[in-house]
Amino acid sequence: MHIVFSAATPEDFKRLLALRLSVMREHLERLGRFDSDRARARFSAGFAPAFTRLVHLDGAFAGCVTLRPGGEGIELEHFYLRPEFHGQGTGSRILACLLEETDQAGQSVHLGVLKQSPARRFYERHGFVFTHAGEFDDYFIRMPRQGTPSLAR
Repeated sequence: MHIVFSAATPEDFKRLLALRLSVMREHLERLGRFDSDRARARFSAGFAPAFTRLVHLDGAFAGCVTLRPGGEGIELEHFYLRPEFHGQGTGSRILACLLEETDQAGQSVHLGVLKQSPARRFYERHGFVFTHAGEFDDYFIRMPRQGTPSLAR
């Protein structure tokens, strides 16, 4: 599998919103929190094409991820993969590429995960540590690692 990242543009908003809704709907419904208008507003408020990358696998659009510089490191946001790529190790390979980049930059990575989401276990397997709970999300950090071999290539 060949992973390629490309820059997002404002024109990608609709397609990435549709991806977000398809990935998050089930989890939000389980918590009684799904509202398409609120999801659109939240994604719109956080959509930053300058920091968002499209993910392509073997030439096909597979998803997106945002790495936004923050006050204390990098904020990992909007990491969504099309459902047909779930459960195959694809997310792990993509995340390994991203973490190799942040490790080389000596940056910690921060993220929030929807409460009761299976994504929590995914991030914990990749070295993220719980820091605190919010009303709807749990928050994690991963400190930079030195000399970690890449799993991505």
